[in-house]
Amino acid sequence: MFLRRFLPLLALLVSALALPQAAFAQANEVQTTWRLLDYVAVDYPGAVAGGKVISTAEYAEMVEFGKSVSTRIAALPAGPHREKLAGAARALNAAIAARAAPAEVEKLARGLAGDLIAAYPVPLAPPSAPDPARGAALYAENCASCHGSNGDAKTPIAATLDPPPIAFADRSRAKERSLFALYQVIDQGLEGTAMASFRHLPAEDRWALAVHAGRFAYPQSLEAEGRRIWERDPALRARIPDLAALAGLTPAALGREIGADKAAAVTAYLRANPGAVVVKGPGSLDLARERLRQSLKAYESGERKQAEELALSAYLDGFEPVEAVLASRDGGLMRRIEQAMAEVRATIGRGEPAPIVRERIAALDGLFAEAETALDPAGASGTSAFLGAFTILLREGLEALLIVVAMLAFLRKADRPAMVRNVHYGWIAALAAGVATWWAATNLIGISGASRELTEGFGSLLAAVVLLFVGVWMHGKAQADEWQRYIKAKVDQALGRGSAWFLFLLAFIAVYREAFETILFFAALSAQGNGLALLAGAAAAVALLGIIAVAMLRFSKRLPIAKFFSYSAILIAILTVVLAGKGVAALQEAGLFGVTPVPGVPTVSILGLFPTAEALIAQVASLAALLVGFRWNRRERPREAVA
Repeated sequence: MFLRRFLPLLALLVSALALPQAAFAQANEVQTTWRLLDYVAVDYPGAVAGGKVISTAEYAEMVEFGKSVSTRIAALPAGPHREKLAGAARALNAAIAARAAPAEVEKLARGLAGDLIAAYPVPLAPPSAPDPARGAALYAENCASCHGSNGDAKTPIAATLDPPPIAFADRSRAKERSLFALYQVIDQGLEGTAMASFRHLPAEDRWALAVHAGRFAYPQSLEAEGRRIWERDPALRARIPDLAALAGLTPAALGREIGADKAAAVTAYLRANPGAVVVKGPGSLDLARERLRQSLKAYESGERKQAEELALSAYLDGFEPVEAVLASRDGGLMRRIEQAMAEVRATIGRGEPAPIVRERIAALDGLFAEAETALDPAGASGTSAFLGAFTILLREGLEALLIVVAMLAFLRKADRPAMVRNVHYGWIAALAAGVATWWAATNLIGISGASRELTEGFGSLLAAVVLLFVGVWMHGKAQADEWQRYIKAKVDQALGRGSAWFLFLLAFIAVYREAFETILFFAALSAQGNGLALLAGAAAAVALLGIIAVAMLRFSKRLPIAKFFSYSAILIAILTVVLAGKGVAALQEAGLFGVTPVPGVPTVSILGLFPTAEALIAQVASLAALLVGFRWNRRERPREAVA
């Protein structure tokens, strides 16, 4: 029967929605590998000097960490860069085995760490400036007993530990450690030592701890000089334009550029005042500008692949975080920017002349200026918050609602009220899973924009495939001449135990696909204030969705069974076409598909209509498949009537 036939397809759908979780696991592996490389770069001088081992224990640890790096790189997903990384890891292990000079090992380890992050990007910075006061309080509560209140690690407990805790005040080692390296140790702990993981703390607390631990080697007395250098040197501010640059920079690397004394002063100032690198202004449009500038530079240098990746990062990491707020204030501008950024990626992908790419990026800069005006905090009125919450929840919830209500109506028509609870369990579980995923992404793991788009894209496409078959099946039942006989003979078979899971999974997929993104949108809107207006908008959307659900259920009760299936088939066919367009568009935004703009086609998100050839082809293909299925049903009608 139909429902049992498509249980494997639902299993595939659930597997696809697990992709972001797989991405989280990959990100964790990449971060761990990066931390091991950072540890080797910093601690190798304590193991080898002048070609001789000066600490057997330290050297054994370097050998172990080098082998672990090779193993972890080999386990990463296959890609064009993995073999190159594996080769670099072998070179690092060979240098350690040969007891090479510390400068050579550091260069190899740092180079491999940088290439690793470039090949497998992961979050390297906090989303907002850490709170120094919070970091100091957390350090006193959790760390001072071992590392010392002044970071010198001279405490009674420290004297009993082997190996001893890190002395944060030791500048010879501190200059080689970035804030991200400190964050990684706080996040994951350090095997073979007393350093436990502090992952139970929220991410913002872990970053605050990292920043505080990074201050001990750079005392307050240096801050005034560091501020003077920072404010008077525009080239330095361009060198450290954002939190990501600050988190990944070691004082030693900065010292090689501006001198050790200046680097120490600047480090003291910025770690005491991490907000100094946060560009004043809404959202992260300056990050989008910077990524596009880097993309153009890479393109002009002939690095087309890197240019594509940077242009994609400009959208996912720079523009998308402010997209929800901008959509609530100026939806038309949001869509123009989204389309313009897609055109930049398409222009790079086609290999068009560099002046054309430059022209398109320059046009985007003007659109960003308009967006900054729209995003000004002064524009965060209660009305905009209400409308933003209302439209987002209504838009994201309507498709899921239509699918769930159609399932409920079908069960009532089939006189199977006992199975209604499976549908309810499905959508309730999806809401809970959406909240849990958001919480995990906020507190435990970093979820990238690409992961969000992959979740929506694969969920939409696979749901479209399921609904395509559901729509054709329902259309076929509407064509049957002896429907009542069919129901009596087949309903128990159609709605057996296996289909209970089908109903649960389909309801879960339909709602989870929208729930997570809706929660992220609301998180972005809540950051702008006007909490009461936000709640009012959400409540109004829920009320309207409830009215729509009740109206649909009551209307379906009065329909003859054949008409019910006919109308349901049409509704599901429309949703299939909509989801096909949305799925391809989301995967394009994640960089999985290319972008071929189609001039003159408007963006109508609610219909899944996007001005790209790929999205339009997906919709035309799904519509053609539906029409073929409907035509086949008509041809099969005489046979079904006598079945």
